[in-house]
Formats: sequence, structure tokens, C-alpha cells
Amino acid sequence: MRCPVLIVHATERPRLVEIRDELLARILEAEREGWLGEIEGLQSSLTHAEEKIAQLDAQIARKQGAVNLGVPTFREIVARTATAATP
Repeated sequence: MRCPVLIVHATERPRLVEIRDELLARILEAEREGWLGEIEGLQSSLTHAEEKIAQLDAQIARKQGAVNLGVPTFREIVARTATAATP
């Protein structure tokens, strides 16, 4: 999770959410048991996991959005045709 170069495929999102949930549970356990050093490392991993999930969500949103390339549709092309005037 902490590696900034790690590229995660969109199909891995459910696993990332599962990892995030497990980290939250481990943080609660560490707080309950008083493992202060453990909490800091888990918090760092949690932050990175949430960042990866946000990156995936942004990537998925970009792929789902339509992109207007500015290419005219057939109806627009037909509407522009003009008939030549006869002399």
C-alpha cells in the first residue's frame, strides 16, 4: 500500500476496501490494547489505502465519462449541405 509506484487495477477495488476495513479493525484493537507504536504504522497504511481507493475511483469516473471529440454527427453534416443555385 505504501509504495507510490504501485498501480492497482480497477478490479482490485473490492480487495482494497477489504484491506482498509481490516486496517480500521486493527487500529481499534491496537488502541484497545495500548500498542501506541503499532497505531502509527497502521494509520500510515490506512492513509495510503484510502489514497489508492480515491485514485481508483477517479480513474473509474474518468473512464465512464463520455468525451466530446468535436466530430459532427450525421445530422449536423446533412443540415449543412446546400443546394447549388441554377444559373
